[in-house]
Amino acid sequence: MIDIKFLRENPEIVKENIKKKFQDAKLPLVDEVIELDAQSRKAKQEADDLRASKNKISKEIGGLMAQGKKEEAEALKAQVAANAKRLAELEAIEPELQEKVKTIMMKIPNIIDASVPVGKDDSENVEIEKFGDPVVPDFEVPYHADILNSIAGLDKDSAGRTSGNGFYYLMGDAARIHSAMISYARDFMIDKGFTYCIPPFMIRSDVVTGVMSFAEMEAMMYKIEGEDLYLIGTSEHSMIGKFQGQIVEEASLPIAMTSYSPCFRKEVGSHGIEERGVYRVHQFEKQEMVVLCKPEDSMDWYNKMWSYTVEFFRSLDVPVRTLECCSGDLADLKVKSCDVEAWSPRQQKYFEVGSCSTLGDAQARRLGIRTKGENGTYLVHTLNNTVLATPRGLIAFLENNVKADGSISIPKALQPYMGGKEVIYPIKK
Repeated sequence: MIDIKFLRENPEIVKENIKKKFQDAKLPLVDEVIELDAQSRKAKQEADDLRASKNKISKEIGGLMAQGKKEEAEALKAQVAANAKRLAELEAIEPELQEKVKTIMMKIPNIIDASVPVGKDDSENVEIEKFGDPVVPDFEVPYHADILNSIAGLDKDSAGRTSGNGFYYLMGDAARIHSAMISYARDFMIDKGFTYCIPPFMIRSDVVTGVMSFAEMEAMMYKIEGEDLYLIGTSEHSMIGKFQGQIVEEASLPIAMTSYSPCFRKEVGSHGIEERGVYRVHQFEKQEMVVLCKPEDSMDWYNKMWSYTVEFFRSLDVPVRTLECCSGDLADLKVKSCDVEAWSPRQQKYFEVGSCSTLGDAQARRLGIRTKGENGTYLVHTLNNTVLATPRGLIAFLENNVKADGSISIPKALQPYMGGKEVIYPIKK
């Protein structure tokens, strides 16, 4: 969420930013919120003036009564009564105006970084760099569901009966690889100096609206019926919410955390849910990284964070590339974002396995997360990045490590988490 003072003083910059994000329908919101803000500040000033005059007039009444000037004192009493009535009106109006301002401000997108390429949607994202050679083997790489089935590792039929489409059972060595990757991702980030955390998997609505836009919330989140609780779509939600309303000491920054959680998403949209595979599902597991830092350090952390994901996948023999998200592909709270995409030798193209974002002080402003240092109190910057989201990460691993005979090689980095196994062979039927 943008600072209202910045919007008030720079409406044209805010409008130009809205245009860059191809959200022209939101342009009238800028003028609307400026008018409401003016009304809110005027009401507050009038209320403050009335409160300040109350004691002054009360003293005058006392003085007049002491001098026997009863009629003049009664006139002032009538004025006090009228002022009290007006103050009550203003005290009712103030929160209504403030809430209207807040609601509109939460719909206006954050100011994107000057380096973000302008584009309408993800089709206009820009490749930054490739890491590792995107090899196309001399044999046909099977569909990931077929690789999993070859080791008796996937059961979607049973999941369909218990939970419906978009769910799955992972079995045997497939489940073990999945868990091994998560454990390795956890230790990988701990070795980078991040504090490991397992957060709550449900959060309240004020935390949800603090970390994401209304549109994202409706498209992603599952609500618990009858309670003010939502299932998280990523542990970033809980991890940022942990600091809601807090003042953290400047000396404690940066705060770098890595968190594990299951994640739950509606996956609403034209892409739909896969019938056979596990690329797009309602439930998955994720190792995340979250950083709270000083504003001047956020871009340095942004670059470090996405590079950790690249390093992680390269250690699993998976070629990747980074893709700069264009303006139209950025969620409203984001200042800058890039995707890490893994090479699919089967499809001979890249697909997303992680996303790194800096959100400036937008989440901190919504949630009231501040830090206190020698120069006073100010809002922190927040960043988040995917280390590993699986089964999507599992798909990348399988496609890049399956061999012509159907066996799956286990990279050295993962072998300690697989009981020393170097190869997994298909189950003969």
